[in-house]
Amino acid sequence: MSPPDAPHSRTRAALHAVRLHRAQQALDRLFRELPMGKRLRTGAFLAFKGALGASLAFAIGHALHTEQAFWAAISALAVTQPHYLDSRGAGRDRCIGTVLGGIAGFLGLWLGRSADVLTFAIALAGVTIVCWAANVGQAARIAGITTAIVLLVPAVGPSWEIPLYRLGEVVLGTLCALVVGWLVSRMEERVERKDEEGAT
Repeated sequence: MSPPDAPHSRTRAALHAVRLHRAQQALDRLFRELPMGKRLRTGAFLAFKGALGASLAFAIGHALHTEQAFWAAISALAVTQPHYLDSRGAGRDRCIGTVLGGIAGFLGLWLGRSADVLTFAIALAGVTIVCWAANVGQAARIAGITTAIVLLVPAVGPSWEIPLYRLGEVVLGTLCALVVGWLVSRMEERVERKDEEGAT
């Protein structure tokens, strides 16, 4: 039997979800209404962060002879956001999703076999439910992608190596994106301060 305040908490959660969706829409509208110069500057800083973070991640991964260094570059690009706090949140979600997806993929390989559709579907559904139950729903998409990579992309070697290499490449890419993002954000803040001082 559910506690008496359960319907109230469900209503409150639904209201929070609606408010969050509206806030996201309002932020999107505000960004679209920015003057062209501001949008271009934000885009230029984002392009610089993405290119530098991804290149650094790929170069380090290649130098360390990781299995597929391009996953480090992809992770850096996926984590890079216009604002540093958003990048930090995306990095956390990517690492959590990769760990959970790697575990689901490994269990799928252990229980079934690579490229088996039924095993893949069960692992994908399972890891998505686990993410939402653990209150890390934002990581569910990454967990699903990692599960798909581990189970569907052909690889040579022991099955435990695939999720382990993927996790290492994702962590490398995430760290590169966060370091570069933090440094470039400091530059961006200085540029904005100078603009504000020039306008006054």
